[in-house]
Amino acid sequence: MPFWVKQILVFHRARLRLEERFMETNVVELRGLTKRIGGRTIVDGLTFDVRPGEVFGFLGPNGAGKTTTIRMMVGLISISAGEVRVGGKSVAGQFEEAMGQVGAIVENPEFYGFLTGYQNLLHFARMMPGVKEERIQEAVELVRLENRIGDKVKTYSLGMRQRLGVAQAILHRPSVLILDEPTNGLDPEGIRELRDYLRRLAREENIAVIVSSHLLSEMELMCDRVAIIQNGRLLDVRSFREASGEADGVTVHFEVDDAAGARALLEGEWTVGGTASELTVELPDRRESVAALNARLVKAGIRVYGIRIRTKTLEDQFLEVTRGNRIV
Repeated sequence: MPFWVKQILVFHRARLRLEERFMETNVVELRGLTKRIGGRTIVDGLTFDVRPGEVFGFLGPNGAGKTTTIRMMVGLISISAGEVRVGGKSVAGQFEEAMGQVGAIVENPEFYGFLTGYQNLLHFARMMPGVKEERIQEAVELVRLENRIGDKVKTYSLGMRQRLGVAQAILHRPSVLILDEPTNGLDPEGIRELRDYLRRLAREENIAVIVSSHLLSEMELMCDRVAIIQNGRLLDVRSFREASGEADGVTVHFEVDDAAGARALLEGEWTVGGTASELTVELPDRRESVAALNARLVKAGIRVYGIRIRTKTLEDQFLEVTRGNRIV
């Protein structure tokens, strides 16, 4: 075999290995995704990736372009520029192959109210190849609807309909579950239930769950990473650890009997402040630094009555990135 042929084969195998490894890392890829309507740019060049087994938050104010992006991701509206790939398949060029890996609820799930929950799932399963009765039971158990799956859907609460919608969306074992504002209209208990079983789905089924919302508190509790968009543009993608501020250090408040003495002890070594009864210190990390500093204060004869740690919340991070464009 000629040397140049061997080199081509080596290059081709290496490329295949890289593609396989990339596929293991990212199940959804957006590259320069853009939507223009009537000369107006609604979504402007979004680029980010989503990994298997994570809950990925799509965060932004109302009107930021979240639903428009999701509609392009699932093929409900055309893409003006850029690309969406699911499992390596282009939504625009390989629609059936890409959508075969996607389960989605855009806005509210719709069912036949006169049928039971099980009958609705069975009706949907008959349209999908390879979905057997055992899988229907698995999906029902995952969303914890076992006790009501035999009841007619018209008797379901909104939260139960949301759970049934998720069960329907995962029947064919998709790689990606996409939910657009899934907590809309839910009471606090329903929101908590939704949050818990979405995290369980990501963990147990290794599904990439993409959730769009404008509710900061829920995204902070639910997501592993968040993409922040504003006016159709991507501002940042942050892991939950970064979004909670743990990566950037912490501000620690020490309630002490001699704040002035504590500040004199630590000045020049740390950034310190506070009041007459409270010492505040900027520390690079939470665990070891807090313990070491507490031990040092006690050794110096300063009584420590309480320690409070203040980290940046997702709301703090969002307002920094969007320069104060507040959302709920």
